[in-house]
Amino acid sequence: MEPVAVVMAGGLGTRLWPRSTERRPKQFVHVLGDGTLIQNTVMRLLPVFPPERIFVVTTKDLAEHIPDQLPVIPAANVIVEPFGRNTAPCMALSATVLRHRFGDDCVMIALPSDHVISNVPEFHLSLERAVHAAEDIGGIVTIGVMPTRPETGFGYIQVGDEVSCDRDSLNGVVKRVTTFAEKPEVHTAQRFMDAGDFVWNSGIFIGRIGDVVRSIADHLPDHAPLFQLLERHIDRDTYADTLETIYRQMRSVSYDIGVMEEAGNVLVVEGTFGWSDVGTWDELYRLSMKDGRNNVIEGNVVTMNTTNTLVSAAGGKMIGLVGIDNLIVVETESTIMICKRGEAEHVRDLVDLLRRRQNTRNL
Repeated sequence: MEPVAVVMAGGLGTRLWPRSTERRPKQFVHVLGDGTLIQNTVMRLLPVFPPERIFVVTTKDLAEHIPDQLPVIPAANVIVEPFGRNTAPCMALSATVLRHRFGDDCVMIALPSDHVISNVPEFHLSLERAVHAAEDIGGIVTIGVMPTRPETGFGYIQVGDEVSCDRDSLNGVVKRVTTFAEKPEVHTAQRFMDAGDFVWNSGIFIGRIGDVVRSIADHLPDHAPLFQLLERHIDRDTYADTLETIYRQMRSVSYDIGVMEEAGNVLVVEGTFGWSDVGTWDELYRLSMKDGRNNVIEGNVVTMNTTNTLVSAAGGKMIGLVGIDNLIVVETESTIMICKRGEAEHVRDLVDLLRRRQNTRNL
C-alpha cells in the first residue's frame, strides 16, 4: 500500500513573534522561499505524494487558513484538533483517523509544516529509505540530518549500530538510535560535533500506522484509551464532541519526549539534505541573503553605519538605524520587537511574559 504524508500544522511559533502570531503562526506566513512555510512543505511532497494522500493536522482556530493556503488538499484530508496539545496527541489523532481509512499496515510519514529544506531530491531519497525501513523492519523511524555546526537551537540524536536489511538500498543507511538529546548549550553541542555520532533531530516520524498506535499505547498509557474511545465514534455525529472531551483530559506532551525517548526500537535514516526548523530570528538571519555590511534588510529601512543586523519592516513604517551592530529589529502593524542577535531564543519568554500580564492583543 502506498504511504500517506501527515503535515503537522498546529504550532504557534512563538519564537518568531511578532511576525508569527496566535491567529497566524509562522507556518502560514512568508519566511523564506516562494510561498509560506506550509505551502513550501506541501510543494516538496507533491512530486512523491498525490494530493489525496497528503493530510494536514491543525487546530480548529487555524483550520480556516488551509483552503486558502493549500487549495490542492481535499477538505476531507484536513484533520482538526479542538486545540493544540503538542505533537504526541497530534500523532495519536492522525494514526487513529488514518487507521480507520487505511488499516494498520499503511506507512504514515508525519512531518512539521514549518521547516526549510534544500536539496529536495536527497530529501525524497531519505523519505523513501525511511518508508522502506518502516515496512521491512518495523518500529518507528526518524530522519537525522548531518550537522554542519554546533547548533544550540536543534535537538540531537546519537546514532548507534547499523541495522542489517534485506533490501540492498538500506544497508549502511539505517541505524539504531542510542539516545535523544534536547537542545544543548554550546560546549555540549561542540562535543556532539566532535564525537561524530550525533545528527540533528528533524522531527520527522515514519512508521506503519499500527506501530504508531502501539507506540502511544506502550509509552503514553494515559492517552491510549482515550483514542481507543474516539475510534468508535469516527464517522458518527458524536465524533466532534467526543474528540473535544478526550483532548480536555490529556496532557500536552511531545512525541519526541513522550514516546521516542522512551522507546527501544527506534531507527534513524541519516539525510544529507539542507535542513532548518527556522525556529528563531537568529536562525532566519543565518539563512537569509545579506548585504555588504552583513545586514538582512526587509521593507522600508534606511541604515547608516549599521552592521550584522536583521531589520524587518513588514508593517509599513519606515525604520531608520544609525550606528547599530548585532541587533534584530522586527516591525509589524501593531508591534516592534528588538533584541540582540544571539538572544532570539528568549523571544518565546517575552511572549510568555506578555501572556501572563494579559497583554494578548498583539499576540
